[in-house]
Amino acid sequence: MKEPNHILFISQEIYPYLADETPIRMLNRQMPEFFQAHGYETRTFMPKFGDINERRNQLHEVIRLSGMNIIIDDSDHPLLIKVTSIQAARIQIYFIDNDDYFHRRKGLADEKGVEYKDNDERCIFFARGVLETVKKLRWTPNIIHCSGWMAALAPLYLKKAFADTPFFANSKIIISLDNNEYKTPFSTKFAHKLMVDGMIQNDIRSIAGFPVGYEELMRLAIDYADAIVVSAPNINQRVMNYAETSRKPLLPYSDNPEDYLNFYNSLIEAPEA
Repeated sequence: MKEPNHILFISQEIYPYLADETPIRMLNRQMPEFFQAHGYETRTFMPKFGDINERRNQLHEVIRLSGMNIIIDDSDHPLLIKVTSIQAARIQIYFIDNDDYFHRRKGLADEKGVEYKDNDERCIFFARGVLETVKKLRWTPNIIHCSGWMAALAPLYLKKAFADTPFFANSKIIISLDNNEYKTPFSTKFAHKLMVDGMIQNDIRSIAGFPVGYEELMRLAIDYADAIVVSAPNINQRVMNYAETSRKPLLPYSDNPEDYLNFYNSLIEAPEA
């Protein structure tokens, strides 16, 4: 019997864990269920923001996956992995948690709407936490779908820091573009903070030495992705122009999971360059 294709969803936000039913949260909720119904095996990850109620959503820690320290800017940050299930859809959702970055703080901004100053480090921690956990699961994805700017570093890390990891060797990396931008640029130290073994300064030359806004981050993600999907209407036009000129396979805006299925199947079936 043929092994099912695997798809890894790295999502910044998913309904109902973040309560408002925005289109992108609903799409990120529907996609894993849709792909599983069409023969895929899926894994889904999102940040464990502090406003996600663990008791109501029945989250519990996965001890065998937790315990690793992720070093960012010479400081250790313990990685906690929690999981829950959407029973009706038979889908498991894994959550990346850390007391300082996620557990005690809601979303991406405080109660006054001020974006957290360490969102740059939270972005780094989330991407690396997901990839280290997938390695521990010993699970090989055919497609890696990165949704939201908090997932935007995954393509870079996959192509550079995890380039020799066999679980990801043949994965097609997709960056999903939406209209949820951050407003406060990351500091000039951001490029230094995201360096890890396996990377060289030339890998991040496009963002080194100056503040990194949303557009710069998404251009970096596009550079290291294998393909692009547009998951919202009216996205940043400069980012859209950059995506179109990249000449990478691109799925125009659609909220129909069937279009994603056809696009991803075409990427899996395409011969290696």
